[in-house]
Order: sequence, then structure tokens, then C-alpha cells
Amino acid sequence: MKWIIMAVLFVFCVAVGFFMSLKYKRRENFYSALIMFAQKLDVEINFSRERLKKLIEDMDEKNKKNLFGLDKNFLAYLGGSAELSQSELFKNIQFLKPEEKETVFLFFRSLGRSDVLGQSKEIANFSKRFDDSLNKCASENKKYGSLCVKLGVVAGLFLLVIML
Repeated sequence: MKWIIMAVLFVFCVAVGFFMSLKYKRRENFYSALIMFAQKLDVEINFSRERLKKLIEDMDEKNKKNLFGLDKNFLAYLGGSAELSQSELFKNIQFLKPEEKETVFLFFRSLGRSDVLGQSKEIANFSKRFDDSLNKCASENKKYGSLCVKLGVVAGLFLLVIML
């Protein structure tokens, strides 16, 4: 019975470390999907001149998944069923820092507010910011994401040693 409890504690510690590391991976995936979204918008606005709502609805499913509902919240605003506020836009997103939320909120608030050339310049400016954030998130994921998993393993081993 003692061995089963020790195994459960070890698995629990490793799982806690793994779930803590998911925050860093989610941020990296989010910014990667946001950059792809911005690039698609820039291309589509310049060439097809399709409506913003239609462009967001036709987005790739993988990118939609990695935006964690941000696109659905913005579509609700475009449809008139919600207002454009940070709390409404980031309803399901808890892993972003407040300054990152502010930058992404400014990006979505600026969409559809100017002519094609101005909009293209705005998207390019925000894409550069998002790319910098992606690089920062990738380095944090590499550093802290693996650290969380390792700390979970070490904590589990520490508990095993104590229980022996």
C-alpha cells in the first residue's frame, strides 16, 4: 500500500509540474496563431477586400484553436451581441500578462477602423510587436516550461525519499 501511495504522489507532482509548464506553451502557441491571423488579414484585406467578419470565420481551424476563443469573442462584437472590452475579449484567456492583453486588445480595436493602406500598416506594426512577443514567449517556454516539469519530477522524488 505504501508503494502505491508513493507512486500516486510522484505522478501527482510530475502532473502539477507539467500543467504549470502548459502556461508557457499556450502563450507561445497563442502568439504564433495571432501572427498567422494578422498575416492572413493583411493579405486578404489587400487582395480580396472581403469583409472582416467573413475573413475571421474562414480562418484555419488550427489557428482558431490556438487563439483560445479570441476570434469567437471578436466575432460576437462584430455581430453586435457583445461589446468590445478587455474582459469580453479575453473571457477564456488567463495565461496572458496584462500588458500583453492591452497590446492584443489595441490590435483588435484597430481592425476595420481605417482605409486599406492604413489598415495594412497597422497590421504590419502589430505583427512586429507580436513577433517580438513570440520570441520572448519561446525563450520563456524553453527556460521555464522545462524547469516546471523538472521541478515536478524533483519534488516527486523528494517526497519518495521522505516516505522511504
